Amino acid sequence: MSLAVAIQMDPMDSIDIAGDSTFALALEGRARGHALYHYLPSDISLRDGRIIARARALEVRAEVGHHFTFGTEELVDLATMDVVLMRQDPPFDMAYITATHLLEHIHPKTLVVNDPAHVRNAPEKIFVTQFENVMPPTLITRDPALVHEFRAQYNDIIVKPLFGNGGAGVFHIGPDDENLNALLEMFDGLYREPIIIQKYLPEIRQGDKRIILVDGIAAGAVNRVPAAGEARANLHVGARAEKTSLTKREQEICDTIGPALRERGLIFVGIDVIGDYLTEINVTSPTGIMEINHLDGSRLDALVWDAIEARLG
Repeated sequence: MSLAVAIQMDPMDSIDIAGDSTFALALEGRARGHALYHYLPSDISLRDGRIIARARALEVRAEVGHHFTFGTEELVDLATMDVVLMRQDPPFDMAYITATHLLEHIHPKTLVVNDPAHVRNAPEKIFVTQFENVMPPTLITRDPALVHEFRAQYNDIIVKPLFGNGGAGVFHIGPDDENLNALLEMFDGLYREPIIIQKYLPEIRQGDKRIILVDGIAAGAVNRVPAAGEARANLHVGARAEKTSLTKREQEICDTIGPALRERGLIFVGIDVIGDYLTEINVTSPTGIMEINHLDGSRLDALVWDAIEARLG
Protein backbone atom coordinates (compact mmCIF):
# COMPACT_ATOMS: atom_id res chain seq x y z
CA MET A 1 0.00 0.00 0.00
CA SER A 2 1.52 3.28 -1.15
CA LEU A 3 -0.17 6.33 0.30
CA ALA A 4 -0.07 10.08 -0.27
CA VAL A 5 0.49 11.56 3.20
CA ALA A 6 0.40 15.25 4.13
CA ILE A 7 1.95 16.18 7.48
CA GLN A 8 0.64 19.34 9.12
CA MET A 9 3.40 20.21 11.58
CA ASP A 10 5.88 22.80 12.81
CA PRO A 11 8.97 23.80 10.77
CA MET A 12 11.21 20.86 9.87
CA ASP A 13 14.44 22.72 10.59
CA SER A 14 13.53 23.25 14.26
CA ILE A 15 12.84 19.66 15.31
CA ASP A 16 15.14 17.44 17.38
CA ILE A 17 15.31 14.26 15.31
CA ALA A 18 16.53 12.26 18.31
CA GLY A 19 13.28 12.85 20.19
CA ASP A 20 10.59 13.98 17.75
CA SER A 21 7.69 11.56 17.36
CA THR A 22 6.49 13.16 14.11
CA PHE A 23 9.92 12.64 12.58
CA ALA A 24 9.78 8.98 13.65
CA LEU A 25 6.41 8.63 11.91
CA ALA A 26 7.78 10.33 8.80
CA LEU A 27 10.78 7.99 8.66
CA GLU A 28 8.57 4.92 8.98
CA GLY A 29 6.09 6.24 6.43
CA ARG A 30 8.85 6.85 3.91
CA ALA A 31 10.33 3.40 4.58
CA ARG A 32 6.94 1.94 3.66
CA GLY A 33 6.97 3.75 0.33
CA HIS A 34 4.47 6.46 1.22
CA ALA A 35 4.79 9.83 -0.55
CA LEU A 36 5.17 12.56 2.10
CA TYR A 37 4.23 16.24 1.93
CA HIS A 38 4.90 18.90 4.55
CA TYR A 39 2.98 22.08 5.30
CA LEU A 40 2.67 24.47 8.24
CA PRO A 41 -0.65 25.06 10.03
CA SER A 42 -0.59 28.62 8.64
CA ASP A 43 -0.46 27.22 5.08
CA ILE A 44 -3.96 25.69 5.11
CA SER A 45 -6.90 27.51 3.47
CA LEU A 46 -10.54 27.03 2.52
CA ARG A 47 -11.32 28.16 -1.04
CA ASP A 48 -14.64 27.52 -2.77
CA GLY A 49 -15.35 24.57 -0.52
CA ARG A 50 -11.93 22.98 -1.04
CA ILE A 51 -9.26 22.61 1.64
CA ILE A 52 -5.91 23.51 0.14
CA ALA A 53 -2.40 23.91 1.51
CA ARG A 54 0.89 25.25 0.24
CA ALA A 55 2.86 22.04 0.63
CA ARG A 56 6.18 20.60 -0.45
CA ALA A 57 7.22 17.03 -1.12
CA LEU A 58 9.29 15.79 1.81
CA GLU A 59 12.23 13.40 1.98
CA VAL A 60 13.53 12.44 5.43
CA ARG A 61 16.67 10.71 6.68
CA ALA A 62 18.16 10.02 10.10
CA GLU A 63 21.10 12.40 9.61
CA VAL A 64 21.64 15.23 12.09
CA GLY A 65 21.84 18.54 10.25
CA HIS A 66 20.69 16.95 6.99
CA HIS A 67 17.47 15.25 8.07
CA PHE A 68 15.13 16.52 5.35
CA THR A 69 14.85 17.77 1.80
CA PHE A 70 11.93 19.71 0.37
CA GLY A 71 10.57 19.66 -3.15
CA THR A 72 9.06 22.64 -4.92
CA GLU A 73 6.15 24.33 -3.17
CA GLU A 74 2.78 23.50 -4.73
CA LEU A 75 -0.85 24.20 -3.92
CA VAL A 76 -2.26 20.83 -2.85
CA ASP A 77 -5.93 19.91 -2.56
CA LEU A 78 -5.88 17.94 0.70
CA ALA A 79 -8.88 15.90 -0.46
CA THR A 80 -6.47 14.21 -2.91
CA MET A 81 -4.35 12.92 -0.02
CA ASP A 82 -4.95 9.50 1.53
CA VAL A 83 -3.83 10.63 5.00
CA VAL A 84 -3.26 13.91 6.82
CA LEU A 85 -1.24 13.73 10.02
CA MET A 86 -2.25 16.67 12.23
CA ARG A 87 0.96 16.96 14.25
CA GLN A 88 1.59 20.61 15.09
CA ASP A 89 2.46 21.30 18.71
CA PRO A 90 -0.04 23.08 20.97
CA PRO A 91 -1.02 25.61 22.39
CA PHE A 92 -4.59 24.45 21.98
CA ASP A 93 -5.86 27.87 20.99
CA MET A 94 -8.30 29.25 18.42
CA ALA A 95 -5.77 28.73 15.62
CA TYR A 96 -5.58 25.05 16.57
CA ILE A 97 -9.36 24.79 16.83
CA THR A 98 -9.80 26.49 13.45
CA ALA A 99 -7.47 23.94 11.86
CA THR A 100 -9.67 21.12 13.17
CA HIS A 101 -12.75 22.75 11.62
CA LEU A 102 -11.00 23.04 8.26
CA LEU A 103 -9.72 19.46 8.27
CA GLU A 104 -13.19 18.22 9.18
CA HIS A 105 -14.19 19.08 5.58
CA ILE A 106 -12.02 16.25 4.20
CA HIS A 107 -12.28 13.63 6.95
CA PRO A 108 -12.95 10.68 6.82
CA LYS A 109 -12.63 10.37 3.02
CA THR A 110 -9.11 11.59 3.63
CA LEU A 111 -8.12 10.01 6.94
CA VAL A 112 -7.05 12.73 9.37
CA VAL A 113 -5.03 11.41 12.32
CA ASN A 114 -6.28 12.13 14.88
CA ASP A 115 -9.95 12.70 13.96
CA PRO A 116 -10.17 16.53 13.94
CA ALA A 117 -13.63 16.83 15.49
CA HIS A 118 -12.64 14.61 18.40
CA VAL A 119 -9.31 16.39 18.82
CA ARG A 120 -11.30 19.60 19.17
CA ASN A 121 -13.63 17.98 21.71
CA ALA A 122 -10.87 16.40 23.81
CA PRO A 123 -8.65 19.05 25.46
CA GLU A 124 -6.14 17.00 27.42
CA LYS A 125 -7.06 18.22 30.89
CA ILE A 126 -10.84 18.19 30.29
CA PHE A 127 -11.34 14.97 28.31
CA VAL A 128 -9.99 12.98 31.25
CA THR A 129 -12.90 14.20 33.39
CA GLN A 130 -15.30 12.06 31.34
CA PHE A 131 -13.94 8.86 32.90
CA GLU A 132 -14.82 7.73 36.41
CA ASN A 133 -12.36 6.69 39.11
CA VAL A 134 -9.19 7.53 37.18
CA MET A 135 -8.35 11.14 38.17
CA PRO A 136 -6.84 12.58 41.35
CA PRO A 137 -9.07 15.05 43.24
CA THR A 138 -9.54 17.90 40.77
CA LEU A 139 -11.09 21.36 40.63
CA ILE A 140 -11.66 23.40 37.46
CA THR A 141 -12.73 26.95 38.33
CA ARG A 142 -12.17 30.70 38.28
CA ASP A 143 -13.53 31.07 41.81
CA PRO A 144 -10.72 31.91 44.32
CA ALA A 145 -12.88 30.86 47.27
CA LEU A 146 -13.27 27.37 45.84
CA VAL A 147 -9.51 27.18 45.27
CA HIS A 148 -8.85 28.06 48.92
CA GLU A 149 -11.42 25.48 50.07
CA PHE A 150 -9.74 22.85 47.91
CA ARG A 151 -6.34 23.76 49.34
CA ALA A 152 -7.68 23.61 52.90
CA GLN A 153 -8.94 20.09 52.17
CA TYR A 154 -5.83 18.70 50.48
CA ASN A 155 -3.03 21.05 51.76
CA ASP A 156 -0.63 20.27 48.92
CA ILE A 157 -1.89 21.25 45.47
CA ILE A 158 -0.86 21.72 41.85
CA VAL A 159 -2.14 24.80 40.00
CA LYS A 160 -1.87 25.02 36.21
CA PRO A 161 -3.48 26.56 33.10
CA LEU A 162 -6.37 24.56 31.68
CA PHE A 163 -4.98 24.73 28.15
CA GLY A 164 -1.27 24.87 28.92
CA ASN A 165 1.28 22.46 27.49
CA GLY A 166 4.83 21.32 28.00
CA GLY A 167 4.77 21.98 31.74
CA ALA A 168 4.46 25.75 31.26
CA GLY A 169 2.70 27.53 34.11
CA VAL A 170 2.59 24.50 36.44
CA PHE A 171 3.00 25.43 40.11
CA HIS A 172 3.30 23.27 43.22
CA ILE A 173 1.74 25.12 46.16
CA GLY A 174 2.49 23.60 49.57
CA PRO A 175 0.40 24.14 52.72
CA ASP A 176 2.65 26.99 53.95
CA ASP A 177 3.19 28.68 50.59
CA GLU A 178 2.12 32.34 50.73
CA ASN A 179 2.00 32.82 46.96
CA LEU A 180 -1.41 31.34 46.15
CA ASN A 181 -3.34 34.64 46.07
CA ALA A 182 -0.71 36.31 43.90
CA LEU A 183 -0.70 33.27 41.61
CA LEU A 184 -4.48 33.35 41.22
CA GLU A 185 -4.32 37.07 40.43
CA MET A 186 -1.69 36.38 37.78
CA PHE A 187 -3.74 33.60 36.17
CA ASP A 188 -6.84 35.83 36.24
CA GLY A 189 -4.92 38.49 34.32
CA LEU A 190 -3.50 36.05 31.79
CA TYR A 191 -6.45 33.78 31.00
CA ARG A 192 -10.19 34.12 30.44
CA GLU A 193 -10.82 30.40 30.93
CA PRO A 194 -10.79 28.55 34.27
CA ILE A 195 -7.65 27.07 35.75
CA ILE A 196 -7.19 23.51 36.97
CA ILE A 197 -6.19 22.59 40.51
CA GLN A 198 -5.33 19.06 41.57
CA LYS A 199 -4.21 17.35 44.74
CA TYR A 200 -0.42 17.10 44.74
CA LEU A 201 0.67 13.51 44.23
CA PRO A 202 3.97 12.79 46.03
CA GLU A 203 4.41 9.77 43.75
CA ILE A 204 5.65 12.28 41.16
CA ARG A 205 9.08 11.88 42.76
CA GLN A 206 9.08 8.30 41.38
CA GLY A 207 8.02 9.56 37.97
CA ASP A 208 5.23 10.63 35.67
CA LYS A 209 4.57 7.77 33.28
CA ARG A 210 3.81 8.55 29.62
CA ILE A 211 1.85 5.66 28.10
CA ILE A 212 1.24 5.49 24.35
CA LEU A 213 -2.03 3.98 23.15
CA VAL A 214 -2.40 3.00 19.50
CA ASP A 215 -6.02 2.69 18.40
CA GLY A 216 -7.03 2.32 22.03
CA ILE A 217 -4.46 -0.33 22.99
CA ALA A 218 -1.51 0.32 25.31
CA ALA A 219 1.60 -0.03 23.17
CA GLY A 220 4.47 1.18 25.36
CA ALA A 221 5.52 3.50 28.15
CA VAL A 222 8.35 5.62 29.49
CA ASN A 223 8.79 6.82 33.07
CA ARG A 224 9.84 10.47 33.32
CA VAL A 225 11.51 11.25 36.64
CA PRO A 226 11.68 14.96 37.60
CA ALA A 227 15.02 16.58 38.26
CA ALA A 228 15.88 17.46 41.86
CA GLY A 229 13.95 20.53 42.99
CA GLU A 230 11.54 20.31 40.06
CA ALA A 231 7.82 19.43 40.26
CA ARG A 232 7.46 18.90 36.51
CA ALA A 233 8.33 15.66 34.72
CA ASN A 234 8.69 17.04 31.21
CA LEU A 235 11.84 15.81 29.51
CA HIS A 236 12.63 19.22 28.05
CA VAL A 237 12.88 20.71 31.58
CA GLY A 238 15.39 18.13 32.75
CA ALA A 239 13.39 15.01 33.64
CA ARG A 240 15.12 11.64 33.20
CA ALA A 241 13.61 8.97 30.93
CA GLU A 242 13.55 5.47 32.40
CA LYS A 243 12.54 2.09 31.02
CA THR A 244 9.30 0.87 32.56
CA SER A 245 6.33 -1.46 32.22
CA LEU A 246 2.64 -1.08 33.07
CA THR A 247 1.30 -1.82 36.53
CA LYS A 248 -2.05 -3.56 36.98
CA ARG A 249 -3.65 -0.19 37.80
CA GLU A 250 -2.17 1.46 34.71
CA GLN A 251 -3.49 -1.35 32.52
CA GLU A 252 -6.92 -0.86 34.12
CA ILE A 253 -6.79 2.82 33.20
CA CYS A 254 -5.88 1.98 29.61
CA ASP A 255 -8.68 -0.58 29.41
CA THR A 256 -11.12 2.02 30.76
CA ILE A 257 -10.34 4.73 28.23
CA GLY A 258 -9.22 2.59 25.26
CA PRO A 259 -12.64 1.89 23.72
CA ALA A 260 -13.58 5.59 23.83
CA LEU A 261 -10.34 6.51 22.06
CA ARG A 262 -10.87 3.91 19.35
CA GLU A 263 -14.51 4.91 18.76
CA ARG A 264 -13.48 8.56 18.36
CA GLY A 265 -10.76 7.87 15.79
CA LEU A 266 -8.01 8.90 18.22
CA ILE A 267 -5.40 6.56 16.81
CA PHE A 268 -2.24 7.96 18.43
CA VAL A 269 -2.71 9.08 22.04
CA GLY A 270 -0.36 9.73 24.96
CA ILE A 271 -1.61 9.61 28.54
CA ASP A 272 0.15 10.72 31.73
CA VAL A 273 -0.16 8.65 34.91
CA ILE A 274 1.22 9.55 38.36
CA GLY A 275 0.90 6.83 40.96
CA ASP A 276 -2.60 5.42 40.55
CA TYR A 277 -4.04 8.45 38.76
CA LEU A 278 -4.53 9.56 35.18
CA THR A 279 -3.79 13.28 34.91
CA GLU A 280 -3.93 14.04 31.17
CA ILE A 281 -4.98 12.52 27.84
CA ASN A 282 -2.96 14.05 25.00
CA VAL A 283 -4.60 13.73 21.58
CA THR A 284 -3.13 16.80 19.86
CA SER A 285 0.53 15.99 19.21
CA PRO A 286 1.59 13.29 21.69
CA THR A 287 5.27 12.52 22.12
CA GLY A 288 7.23 9.56 23.46
CA ILE A 289 7.83 7.33 20.44
CA MET A 290 11.59 7.86 20.26
CA GLU A 291 12.20 7.42 24.00
CA ILE A 292 10.13 4.24 24.24
CA ASN A 293 11.64 2.76 21.08
CA HIS A 294 15.14 3.45 22.41
CA LEU A 295 14.50 2.02 25.89
CA ASP A 296 12.38 -0.98 24.90
CA GLY A 297 13.65 -1.79 21.43
CA SER A 298 10.04 -1.43 20.26
CA ARG A 299 8.65 0.09 17.06
CA LEU A 300 5.75 2.29 18.08
CA ASP A 301 6.01 4.24 14.83
CA ALA A 302 5.35 0.99 12.95
CA LEU A 303 2.35 0.21 15.17
CA VAL A 304 0.85 3.63 14.43
CA TRP A 305 1.25 3.08 10.69
CA ASP A 306 -0.21 -0.42 10.99
CA ALA A 307 -3.29 1.14 12.64
CA ILE A 308 -3.56 3.84 9.96
CA GLU A 309 -3.27 1.35 7.12
CA ALA A 310 -5.83 -0.93 8.79
CA ARG A 311 -8.28 1.98 8.95
CA LEU A 312 -7.82 2.47 5.22
CA GLY A 313 -8.80 -1.10 4.55
